[in-house]
Amino acid sequence: MEAENSTVVKEFILLGLTQSRNIQLLVFVLVLIFYFIILPGNFLIILTIRTDPGLTAPLYFFLGNLAFLDASYSFIVAPRMLVDFLSEKKVISYRGCITQLFFLHFLGGGEGLLLVVMAFDRYIAICRPLHYSTVMNPRACYALLLVLWLGGFVHSIIQVALILRLPFCGPNRLDNFFCDVPQVIKLACTDTFVVELLMVFNSGLLTLLCFLGLLSSYAVILCHVHGSACEGKSKAVSTCTTHVMIILLMFGPAIFIYTRPFRALSADKVVSFFHTVIFPLLNPVIYTLRNQEVKTSMRRLLSRHVVC
Repeated sequence: MEAENSTVVKEFILLGLTQSRNIQLLVFVLVLIFYFIILPGNFLIILTIRTDPGLTAPLYFFLGNLAFLDASYSFIVAPRMLVDFLSEKKVISYRGCITQLFFLHFLGGGEGLLLVVMAFDRYIAICRPLHYSTVMNPRACYALLLVLWLGGFVHSIIQVALILRLPFCGPNRLDNFFCDVPQVIKLACTDTFVVELLMVFNSGLLTLLCFLGLLSSYAVILCHVHGSACEGKSKAVSTCTTHVMIILLMFGPAIFIYTRPFRALSADKVVSFFHTVIFPLLNPVIYTLRNQEVKTSMRRLLSRHVVC
């Protein structure tokens, strides 16, 4: 008798972002240009924060980790998508698909938890400033970093474990440009209702709760700032506004994709494209453009290397 979780399908055929060759070439050129302009900027942010002794506050420590996570996240989907644009047959192996899915949710889950940690950091800094140096000490920052990496791993391994139990014995055409949970589950040769509910709970519900919790926390912070007469109010408002922008960019598409039953909508591919390719590269840049200390340090670093 064949095992319930046996898998016959050895590879998946990706139907891609679009079937129009002209649109494919246009997106290829735009993404390539965007990739080679923004990605080095993310690495410059990491280098600046690592080398400048004036950027040792927890805010910059977490910003450097955000840039690292987003740069790593951008390598999961974009490079393969660019290669597939030039290929007639877009194929990914079963193991390659599972690997891509694992890292997608590992890094994505870790980034979501990192935004929660950054919100906690801002709450302590603005609402409990006298306790900030005690609560957000270096040991606590590294402990929080370890927790968010472990959280991302647990979230992702649950996704992978549920998919590995599914049998794939027939259809192997994924209507997307990368492997993700909603499309892969639909190809299983069994009833996936319970698995879909578990996936929606693991991804969708947790994403929605984090999103609402983050918005509530920043609402509390902003109310506290407006109700106080402390110095640096405009800087605090600017920092929190930037954080809220990133939260909307990251959680908005994720909520659209994962908090509903896994049925295809016409907007899915476009939302997934911005969620996996564009927004991860933009997030640290948005932070940096609104942070005067980091911008000044980056200019100083660049000018020093130009002089040398």
